[in-house]
Amino acid sequence: MAYSQYMRSNQSLPTILVTGATGKTGGSVTSALLREGYPVRAVIRREDMRSEQLRSKGAETVLVNVFDTHSWVSAMRGVKRAYFVPFFDPFMIQSATAFSVAAREARLEAIVQLSQWIASPRHPSLHTRQLWQTEQLFSAIPGVAHTILNPGYFADNILRLMDFATVLGIYPNLTAESLSAPISNEDIARAAVALLKDPDAYAGKSYRPTGPELVNGAEIARTLASVLGKRVASVPMPMWMMLRAAKIQKVNPFELDGFRFYVQDHLQGAFEVEGVNSVLEDLTGKPAEPFSKTVERYSANPRNQRNAANWWRVFVQFNLVPFVPGYDFDRIATSQGFPRQSHSEFTLESETWRMSHLNIQGTGGIA
Repeated sequence: MAYSQYMRSNQSLPTILVTGATGKTGGSVTSALLREGYPVRAVIRREDMRSEQLRSKGAETVLVNVFDTHSWVSAMRGVKRAYFVPFFDPFMIQSATAFSVAAREARLEAIVQLSQWIASPRHPSLHTRQLWQTEQLFSAIPGVAHTILNPGYFADNILRLMDFATVLGIYPNLTAESLSAPISNEDIARAAVALLKDPDAYAGKSYRPTGPELVNGAEIARTLASVLGKRVASVPMPMWMMLRAAKIQKVNPFELDGFRFYVQDHLQGAFEVEGVNSVLEDLTGKPAEPFSKTVERYSANPRNQRNAANWWRVFVQFNLVPFVPGYDFDRIATSQGFPRQSHSEFTLESETWRMSHLNIQGTGGIA
């Protein structure tokens, strides 16, 4: 296509605002939209190498104070649609509120919101409760086509400690024999792009794309072994050890605070409810990639290569775990004034969740 022809076609497409553009699904959504010729305004919170990479791909970047409504209003000028990715912060709901007010003032046409399959009003995770609140908040914005993307268990969660498998030959199994259909960040992004391209067709609905197969810990270990070409054992890992290992890897403590509850949901069967579905294929014309394909891509990450530097790093980290003080999440919640629940309910215990989520077929959703 000639450059002038490309520019004319590009100008006919709406500009799409992408929050979390330096992250995992946000970055994939940005790249996919740019490949299809959509102008993308990528929200960043700081200037760094990641923001430079976004600009090198062709995205416009905008620096936003995510808690400031005026900052969001400025970012939304000339924008028609938005992909909203919540970030891990105890005050995320304030950011969502500022975003909501700005969306109404900017007269956005559509918002595709990344949420969670387990989002519910009384969940023990503050982040998950706030995701449910954000769903209600965005659905009430007048004149905006609001669509919820609520995938189940992310393959990224499973592969976070893949270097343990590569170097030590173990898969730290937190979820025993319970099942999930892990979906890749890239497939979540493909679903988001499909929803952003035709928001009126999907307004007022929720879509839960899954991976193509239900797997448990032993099957995950076998897949890792097959891809890596070495023996990988599924080894039960207590939550305290996982949290300390993640702390060594500098994972956001607020993210870990929620993750410990998601594992409990997993063990109770929340992520195997409804099994697998064809949502992604229905939306995009292409099925979700097999879990083994996702593992292959992660195996190419330099952190997951078998070499002396990685062996030494993982060996030291693994042996440090028992001596690293864990997070005291209750103390953190008290010191930072997190809102408390009078009563908490895991996902399958929530009547509100069961009434709205169960028996959703195909690409149908929650109206």
